[in-house]
This record gives sequence, structure tokens and C-alpha cells, in this order.
Amino acid sequence: MELFELKANIRENTGKGTARKLRMNESIPAVLYGPKTEPISLTVHSKLIENAFKESERSQVLVNLTVLDADGKEIRTCPAIIKDVQLSPLSKELLHTDFMEIDLSKKVRVNVPVEPIGKSKGVELGGLLQVIRRELEVFCMPLETPESIQVDITNLDVGDSVHVHEIKVDGIEIPSDVNFTVITIVAPKSGPAGEGEEEDEGTEASA
Repeated sequence: MELFELKANIRENTGKGTARKLRMNESIPAVLYGPKTEPISLTVHSKLIENAFKESERSQVLVNLTVLDADGKEIRTCPAIIKDVQLSPLSKELLHTDFMEIDLSKKVRVNVPVEPIGKSKGVELGGLLQVIRRELEVFCMPLETPESIQVDITNLDVGDSVHVHEIKVDGIEIPSDVNFTVITIVAPKSGPAGEGEEEDEGTEASA
């Protein structure tokens, strides 16, 4: 997993008015926190966040974050995950982001997309592929985070499923208390809802 170089500035003022002024200058409020880090209020250019997501194509991005003071002098640099972003419900404009400082020598929990590979025999027979969980939480070293969790669906027939405990990835833990369904192949609907039930009832009555 690649680290993206990112710079942010210390933010002294807070509140809606400050946030509005920042967005007018294409910046957004942010915060840096971590297990051993007191929360630090920041500002960051929204285009830098957008570019990091576009280039990484991941749901969570690892950055090398440099914090600057009001004079542009470097205060500190640390690896961090873009842990959360807030978007405007209507315009999808970036409103706020959270950075979580991490230790590159320790495992972290991150979300990784699920990627079905192959063509299932059930789909070839007319079944429908359903990805129930599009992302899985994994526990791994930060720089060894996979781009995706690949799941081979070639041998899945109609009615078959892949559960989380069946998915194994070298060097990656997928913590889960419940063996939930990740991918399944379902039978196609043969007609309007309730049509099959009416046919069953008719057969039973004639018997």
C-alpha cells in the first residue's frame, strides 16, 4: 500500500463560519487524532483529498501527513489513515475529514473491497450474483493492505454462498464473530411476485 504525501495546516478557529470561509478557498476542516495523539484541528485542501482517493482507488487511504503552522513551518510528520470523510448530501462536496495517526510497525483495522473473480457455473445457468458485503474489515500491517479481497466464484452453483470464515488471505486477518454471507448465487425470478405461490396452491387443491 502506497503512502501519499499530504500537507495540512494548523486550524486555530472553529465553527460554521470558519468552515464556510475555508470551503470558499477550496479547503476543508480536518482533525488528526490517534491512540497517543491529542486531537489537532487542521485545514487541508479538498483537491488533495480527492486526488488521494482517485489515485489509490481504495476506500481508506494511507498518507504521510505533514502538519504546518501558520507560517508554513513544519511542526510534525506522521503516517495516518484518512479514516472518515463527510460529504454534502446533495452536492457530494467534501465537508470534513478525519486523519488517524498510525504506527507502521503495528497492525491496523481497515476496510477492503470484495472482488469476485471467475464466472460461476450458477450464473451461466441463469443465476444472479449477489455481493452481500462489498467491503470487509481486515487486520493487517498498514503497508501490506491489499487493494481488494479476491473471492473465486467459479464453482458456485445456484443457491451456493461464500461465508466470511471461508475466505483466507496470506498475512491478513479477517476478524468476525459471526460467519456471515459475503457472496451468494440466487435463482432468477421466474415471474411476477406471488405467481409461483398461486400455482402451488392450485396443484394442492386438485390433489
